[in-house]
Amino acid sequence: MTETLQSYHMLGLAIGICTFLIIGVFHPIVVKCHYYFGTGCRWWFVLLGAVGLMASIYVADVFWSSLLGVFAFSCFWTVHEITEQEERVRKGWFPANPNRKSK
Repeated sequence: MTETLQSYHMLGLAIGICTFLIIGVFHPIVVKCHYYFGTGCRWWFVLLGAVGLMASIYVADVFWSSLLGVFAFSCFWTVHEITEQEERVRKGWFPANPNRKSK
């Protein structure tokens, strides 16, 4: 697949579109994970990010390695965003889960 995209000079465009989609998917993930699990789910994203980072190092294909790297650092950024989501909920910008008592 990478060879085809490179031969048409579309590899950068494809990586850019997929990066945009990956980042876009993470916004609702932050909101839902915080709603259902609180800030305790941050460690899931640290683990997912570490796995994605290791996978991006070992994958030889440029396209998939790039996307795994974007996924990994989006997971790491999600750790920060879940903490920020706590503040957004406190300000009333997002609803709090009434069934969850602890963070």
